[in-house]
Amino acid sequence: MPIITAPVVTPEDPGTPPPIDVPEIGYASVTYVDPTGKRWPMTDLSADWYTLAEGVSGLGAAPYELTADPHPRGGSRLRHVQAQARDIVWPVLVKGADHTAFTANWRSLATAFTRTLRLGADGRRAPGWLEVARPDGSARRIAVYYRSGWEGRGQTATGITWDSAVLTLWCEDPYWLDVQAQTVHRETGTGVDYLAPYPSVSSSQVLGATTVSNPSDVDVWPTWTVTGPATSIAFTREDTGHAFTLDMEATAHGPLLAAETVTISTDPPRLRSGTGENLIAGLNLPEAVLWPLPPGETPVVFQLNGAEAGSAVDLTYYPRYETA
Repeated sequence: MPIITAPVVTPEDPGTPPPIDVPEIGYASVTYVDPTGKRWPMTDLSADWYTLAEGVSGLGAAPYELTADPHPRGGSRLRHVQAQARDIVWPVLVKGADHTAFTANWRSLATAFTRTLRLGADGRRAPGWLEVARPDGSARRIAVYYRSGWEGRGQTATGITWDSAVLTLWCEDPYWLDVQAQTVHRETGTGVDYLAPYPSVSSSQVLGATTVSNPSDVDVWPTWTVTGPATSIAFTREDTGHAFTLDMEATAHGPLLAAETVTISTDPPRLRSGTGENLIAGLNLPEAVLWPLPPGETPVVFQLNGAEAGSAVDLTYYPRYETA
């Protein structure tokens, strides 16, 4: 088969201090990344700010709301489970060599956290990220928004060269994400002559059936990037039969040409060309199901009509976990 397969892992420089013992998660190093991308080490005890061990909470399993129905023979039966947003409580000590240095640090950190509530140029609020790195090099992160708590202790001697705050950070998605993306790549190879040097088959339609392994604790919603040429694109999850098709000829863009791309986001649902065109008109609604990947192994099939050498599909997702 003219198929090239290559798992891709994108590493990220953790840029974090040596690990210390953090309540609820054990030895780890923690970094806060503000909406501008600036990294603030939270567990470097030699720095002018660091996390206070006592009082940290909210790093465990996600909170859930259970919906149950009364059972005629007594008790109840669970009908629905809904993960809820979580709060993380994060105590921080801030200090400085003198009052001027302390004040600058206090103000800078306050801005780094509260900036998550400000609208950006695109009209949206960008979260910060709380990132937990382990001594083995693995790391997980969670998107956070400042809720409350950036206030001093209000006690004698505080507010001069040191003070502490107990932050409450709100997480709209309660699950932790791996910092390394998992990617599955399928690419059409160069076709061959059927009779030279001996009878052979080179498919220009199906890029392949494969099994995608998801190490997550919960479902993930992948992003698909398709590189042309292609006239239509179909993705099928074989264990459930759920599928969706994007017919490029039904869009204003027309068939996907060589090197042109389409990006399909499953959460939130969004289909965009490489130049930003909305391609939702080509989706086979209402039958289409932009399906997730459950934990474990899932058989899937990628199919491109009109594929030629260079046509490719990339599936990308970040594993999601209950705990840090």
